[in-house]
Amino acid sequence: MHGVLGALLPLAIAVTISPIPIVGEILLLFTDRPVVNAGAYLVGFVVGVAAVLGILIVVANAANLSKSSSADGAGTLQIVVGAVLLVAAVRRFRSRPAAGEVAPTPRWMSGIAGFTPGKSLGVGVAIGALNPKNIAVGIAGAVVISSAHLGTGRSVVAAAVYVVIAVLGVAAPLVVAVALGSRSRSVLEGWRSWLEQNNATVLAVLFLVFGVVLVGKGVGGI
Repeated sequence: MHGVLGALLPLAIAVTISPIPIVGEILLLFTDRPVVNAGAYLVGFVVGVAAVLGILIVVANAANLSKSSSADGAGTLQIVVGAVLLVAAVRRFRSRPAAGEVAPTPRWMSGIAGFTPGKSLGVGVAIGALNPKNIAVGIAGAVVISSAHLGTGRSVVAAAVYVVIAVLGVAAPLVVAVALGSRSRSVLEGWRSWLEQNNATVLAVLFLVFGVVLVGKGVGGI
């Protein structure tokens, strides 16, 4: 179990360090109903991340990774996912804004000031579940959990640990807002500006590191 959690930890960290989802949480804290909207978004994000991981674990279990051919397939899958992340790292690095250039933000953020709790919840689910990085890392996490043959109870615990760590980044602005109150605005503004401007660079580094890790694990597992 400890080995599984150790393997899941870096994967969960790759999800939690996600600039754009964190920026979305920060912007919701500047709306008319900050805590309610940001809380709903966080709940949706948790649901999205958990749903993707749960589905992928079911698929991995159905593939029966205990068989040697399936184990080889799991290694190959990790290599493929790692290669995809390496390609994404190059693309993200090349798309980073030049010095003095303002980084673009996703279109959905333009109307965030008018979000309701329901819409915040829905967007949180979509961001958590449909983010390609979350899916790619979720595949690796599902392979780790399924191939360890932990049994249902311990698999649920491992998945829960992954999800809790994976959502810490999005949860952090809400915790700061509640803890600091009105004093949190300047702190969160600073976070938002830095994350928006360095989103591409942060993701490029993450994709590079975890792409290399997954390729290495995949090669070792074949």
